[in-house]
Amino acid sequence: MPAAMAWGRKRRGAKRTGLARAGAWIFRAIIAFIGISVVWVLIYRFVPPPITLTMMGEWTQGRSVTKDWMPLSRIDRNMARAAIGAEDSRFCSHWGFDLDAIRDAAERNAAGKRLRGASTISQQTAKNAFLWQGRSWVRKGLEVWFTLLIEAMWPKHRIMEVYLNIAETGIATYGVNAGAKRYFGHDANRLTPMEAARIAAVLPQPKKRPGISPSGFTRRYGNSIAARIKVVQRDRLDACLWR
Repeated sequence: MPAAMAWGRKRRGAKRTGLARAGAWIFRAIIAFIGISVVWVLIYRFVPPPITLTMMGEWTQGRSVTKDWMPLSRIDRNMARAAIGAEDSRFCSHWGFDLDAIRDAAERNAAGKRLRGASTISQQTAKNAFLWQGRSWVRKGLEVWFTLLIEAMWPKHRIMEVYLNIAETGIATYGVNAGAKRYFGHDANRLTPMEAARIAAVLPQPKKRPGISPSGFTRRYGNSIAARIKVVQRDRLDACLWR
């Protein structure tokens, strides 16, 4: 056999071996990621998330993080109603994604109207608890994965509980209890409908929207949320979150 042919076969064999090793490494990495993420989500089913990547970002900017965990059973029910009225009216019935809202947002954005998101409370909880802020296809793909996991492994009341305790409610302020203390001087266990609505109005842009004496859009949005609290289907919501 000519030396050139033997060398060519050897080279092709080495290439196939390298590809096989790379494929095996990628497969093991995927299996490891799935296992770690499932265990991580299972732990947070029972343990309050001690820190998030968003909170760590505050520290890198020299800010001191304020947070104060409060069980959902103690948070005033007006707060959960306000969050659902503002962010996710189908929270108790969807499986993590509101397909109707996604379609409506896509049509609105394609028509050149004001950009509107369609993230559910479940998606926001997945992002806040396990991922980082920002926009990228990688992060969005991971958000989908973790949303599916928490919907499969957590009851709805736990999703709401984690959301209300780790969502940013002001600059370096996390959770509705810390937000209530910051804005109103008392715990989140006795929020009026208007106070709950103002916290909910701040949630989409907590670093830009004031919770105290809001004006303009934030004030109008808060008033709109307060009105929605009155029409939230309370029996259905109570069965979803508190029974």
